[in-house]
Amino acid sequence: MGVEAGAQIARARALVVLRVRSRALAVALLPAAVAVILLAGAFSGRLVGPGWDAARWVLTPVAVLVLLAAAGIALVVARARPAMSPTVPIAEEAAPDLYRMVRDLADRLEVPAPSAIALTPDCDSWLEDRTHPAHGPPPAEEHDDIAGAGKHPHRRHPAAPVLVIGSPFLWWMRVGELRAVLAPVVAGTGPSAHPDIAAARRFVRGLDAAVAVASAPRRDPVSRAVLAGVGWVARLLLRSCRLPAAELERGVAAAAAERAQAVDYGLRIVAQEQVGLAYAGWDRLLTRVALPAWRMGRWPSRLDAGVVAALTELSRRDRLAEGFASRLGERPACDLLEEPGTVDESASLLAARLFHGGPAGPGPDWSPVDWSEYPEEVVDRKWRIDAARLHRVLDTMGVRPAAGPAAPATGGPTLSRVVDHLTDLTGEAPPFPTRPPEPLPPLNEDEDVHADEEDLSGTTPRSADLAARLSAELAREEAAATPRPPTAASSAAGSPATPDPLALWDDRALPLFPLQPPRTARELLADHLTAMICCAAMDTAGAMPGLDWLDGPTLLHNGERTADLAPKILTLIEEGDPTPLRAWLAELGIRPEKPVRLA
Repeated sequence: MGVEAGAQIARARALVVLRVRSRALAVALLPAAVAVILLAGAFSGRLVGPGWDAARWVLTPVAVLVLLAAAGIALVVARARPAMSPTVPIAEEAAPDLYRMVRDLADRLEVPAPSAIALTPDCDSWLEDRTHPAHGPPPAEEHDDIAGAGKHPHRRHPAAPVLVIGSPFLWWMRVGELRAVLAPVVAGTGPSAHPDIAAARRFVRGLDAAVAVASAPRRDPVSRAVLAGVGWVARLLLRSCRLPAAELERGVAAAAAERAQAVDYGLRIVAQEQVGLAYAGWDRLLTRVALPAWRMGRWPSRLDAGVVAALTELSRRDRLAEGFASRLGERPACDLLEEPGTVDESASLLAARLFHGGPAGPGPDWSPVDWSEYPEEVVDRKWRIDAARLHRVLDTMGVRPAAGPAAPATGGPTLSRVVDHLTDLTGEAPPFPTRPPEPLPPLNEDEDVHADEEDLSGTTPRSADLAARLSAELAREEAAATPRPPTAASSAAGSPATPDPLALWDDRALPLFPLQPPRTARELLADHLTAMICCAAMDTAGAMPGLDWLDGPTLLHNGERTADLAPKILTLIEEGDPTPLRAWLAELGIRPEKPVRLA
């Protein structure tokens, strides 16, 4: 499909969407038109009689009501705020080289330059229309400052969309690769400037925003009933526009891709490989490295720099990625920013909000952490908090300290206490020889405990009981945590030059993109047992907490990463057999009978 063919399809589908709008307007005006004809007939003396008078008395109020309803719906559609992606805005003063590169790319593609640039903490790039008044005033027109601009002043198109770039691309890709990846995206500003396409997109976005307004919870029954009608009409029109709007966007994408063929086509093939690699590294960095820190109230402040380390490590391990590390000698795209560290921090904070639901700015319970501090501030602390929770639950269950001549008389928290309790070769429920278990407080209705029978069906009775209690304890802790809605003061605690990227979003909906489903009771028990083993290794065998860029928190023994504990822990949880775990502990010189330090 060529440029002209894609553009023609887009324009044709835009006309179909606008035809839906015209038909809706015609339906709204039809009763009024009939009423005007009836009234004109009465004044001219042609439409007289009891029947015509009754029709006028009935239809005129109906026409007025329909006009009022149509005006109200049109007002809601026009004033409703379209959804805007949460991004980190990049001012031209903060990235003049990046703006210059994008404008040069737009000139080569012969399309209008984007009105502004913003970053998103994800591996994607797109154009976003922010011309709605609720999105703020349009950027002022400026002359280009590149060489030769005096003859042909390059002004940003006042209605051009904003170019949103995935922040991992800036740190991992080279400048040429970024330009090749952005070429098809920037080429989309050409169709966006067509009046019919722009009008059709505004209509669809307005309907979508009106549906969101109608779906918002309200207590007033009158407004709820009125907006329910508005929502019904908006949904009906959206269904009528769905297919032509989708075909419109496909036509625009095809035209943009075809136009971009002439710009860096050969380099784009290589750059697309880097897109897939960046996505893989970014996903693992978020789920394996960032998520444990977020759950503790700490947010890594250099996520984009971390993705470079993660992808470099992936390139070293994966034979398919050989040769990618040699690219690091070329100029990275983040050099196009004046202060890449500040931008990285803002993108990292936004990522924490989108993927975890954190506050808008740093605070006592939400502080940044540097990569050099991650092992001590996150890994060590996480393990000791989990180990403390594990022993706290054992206390409520009345589980006695580990028995035997090597057990300490103080009854401190030991790994032996946990392992001995989970050791169950008979399949019987555990006795409580010291004192009866303390009853746990009842759960609230909003406490989500994932200790279903199917999840724990393959475990021993002791493991199932401990896992369910751990789930309940963690649910109470999460429910007791006071929500911290973002405030102006908390936003001001961050970068003063960066506005709140989620100011137009309802923060009650965060996180918008949760990384993982809630952990099951079996997973929680395995995590807590792993934490207890790592604490014992650090306190009795000289092990150290570490950070693996691809796998997250790891235990280092003699400077090397220890073997995977998961199979040995699962054997203890599912079969009650501690033999593989005890052999591993003996091999590393870990003393399970020694007390450990808890958080």
